[in-house]
Amino acid sequence: MNRILRLFIFFVALAALVAACQPAPTATLTPQVFVTVVKEREVVEVTPTPGPVEGTILVDGSSTVAPITMAVAEEFQKQYPEVRVPVGISGTGGGFKKFCAGETDISDASRPIKSSEAETCAQNGIEYIELPVAFDGLAVLVNPANDFVDCLTVEELKRIWEPDAEGKITNWSQVRAGFPDRPLTLYGPGVDSGTFDYFTEAIVGKAQASRGDFLPSEDDNVLVQGIAGDPNALGYFGLAYYEENKDKLKLVAIDAGDGQCVYPTLETVANGTYRPLSRPLFIYVNRARADQKDEIDLFVRYYLEHAKTLVLDVGYIPLTDEIYSLALQRYEKRTVGSVFAGGPQVGVTLADLLKAEQ
Repeated sequence: MNRILRLFIFFVALAALVAACQPAPTATLTPQVFVTVVKEREVVEVTPTPGPVEGTILVDGSSTVAPITMAVAEEFQKQYPEVRVPVGISGTGGGFKKFCAGETDISDASRPIKSSEAETCAQNGIEYIELPVAFDGLAVLVNPANDFVDCLTVEELKRIWEPDAEGKITNWSQVRAGFPDRPLTLYGPGVDSGTFDYFTEAIVGKAQASRGDFLPSEDDNVLVQGIAGDPNALGYFGLAYYEENKDKLKLVAIDAGDGQCVYPTLETVANGTYRPLSRPLFIYVNRARADQKDEIDLFVRYYLEHAKTLVLDVGYIPLTDEIYSLALQRYEKRTVGSVFAGGPQVGVTLADLLKAEQ
């Protein structure tokens, strides 16, 4: 036997000896490892690894709705401290511009989305879910030093604010016989505001139909300061801002044409007797991001489930339990689009629109 053959036989014998010394493998070892690996891959690829909810939810839009969203965000963050919810205030129209460009996750709105805005969203592939969150009344205000105005009719407001009044109706004596000869200074939300859209629709008869010679601001706090510092002022904004500043302002009752002067209150706005300046408020949610991000989905659900209490806390009027329930169903079904015909509809019952959609 030559040397090479002896070495070959030696290594074969050595390999057999080493194999004999190893523990026998179990019959299930390979299948167990395989199944575990497959399941782990499925968990990684299909379902995000469980962990704390965190992230940033970008919100912008209506200055009227902002206090509600801020209140909800504050309470939500107590439960989910790793989630940030910055709330911008660029007006309803300004908010929709950002939302339909994909820059925000949720848009606060004090009116329904317009057809033109909906088209922009569609062009950019943004699907949205429209959700009502509260009722609000538009308050008409004067300076506390004004001792001659307690109630104005819708016709008088129209005479003041319609486009033809620009440069012409500039004195209180032109509004009603018996009013004093005093300059009339007007304050109102800017053209990007949903409050501006709703007021002009309700009072003048066409959204954005307004005189241009008034002092505008997208920030209602600026309007509060302007009216509070001007004895000749007349202005309007959301009721909640009056409630926060009632010591600086005088509230004016509205006569819708039946001779009844009605002040906006929680009761008169909720039951519709404060006409025609009662309206629903909304949030619009980017559907894709609600599907993709747990923090957005949880925030929207929290919003709808706690809005009734938090809306009251910041001076707004909660929706009925039925409407909140219908809104939650709308969100859970991911029903996209608007129940409105491209803009604010004065006197439309929100509950009926949502029921019809169901």
